[in-house]
Amino acid sequence: MSLPAPLVESHNGFNVVRDDLLPGGTKMRFILPMMEARPEREFVYASPAFGYAQVALAHCAALAGRRATVFTAKRKVAHPLTVMASRAGARVVMVPHGYLSNVQAKARMYAERAGAYLVPFGVEIPEAMTALVAVARAMPTPCEVWSVAGSGVLTRSLQAAWPSASFHAVMIGKADSDIGRARRYVSPLKFEQETRASVPFPSSRWYDAKAWEFVRQHASPGALFWNVGG
Repeated sequence: MSLPAPLVESHNGFNVVRDDLLPGGTKMRFILPMMEARPEREFVYASPAFGYAQVALAHCAALAGRRATVFTAKRKVAHPLTVMASRAGARVVMVPHGYLSNVQAKARMYAERAGAYLVPFGVEIPEAMTALVAVARAMPTPCEVWSVAGSGVLTRSLQAAWPSASFHAVMIGKADSDIGRARRYVSPLKFEQETRASVPFPSSRWYDAKAWEFVRQHASPGALFWNVGG
């Protein structure tokens, strides 16, 4: 099963990859082929409440006819992204005393008992770069590329696809991720904080939208911004 090619639109003088048009964003582009290539019927992920991978996993499982189980910290009110994952068909397990290390341990134990595949944190898997490089190489090569960076998989994949372009990565959550040769910027907001910045297209307030202000202030006219999800 294939996903549509990325749509690029012009906003405020910049070219924007609108992967927010995919219900689970860019991560669907490598989670779906991963699911289709593996024998397991169930895929388990330990997610920060404000992480977008849980949404991508749920939508991919629905498309591939698999089961998605998301472990996340228990909250009085479920995070909007967790609600989105649940509505897309994921089984959500709320973990009390939900430090991420505890959530990951509970997810690992469950996956071992159930014979399910435990998706690595950040979905940092070899298939990710292979899939993203293939998608990017089918697009025109830009001169300058901006993206957010959690694990750094996206910017490193785009660098492999577009070796002649210059790259800029805005760090969200982790400041020391491997971002290849991209110039590094660090968002002053914590991962769990949402931005109030105005963005002219749907963009995750916990992720991509935090980078838009950097693009507006520092990017060259016509630069490409890769919007991972809405």
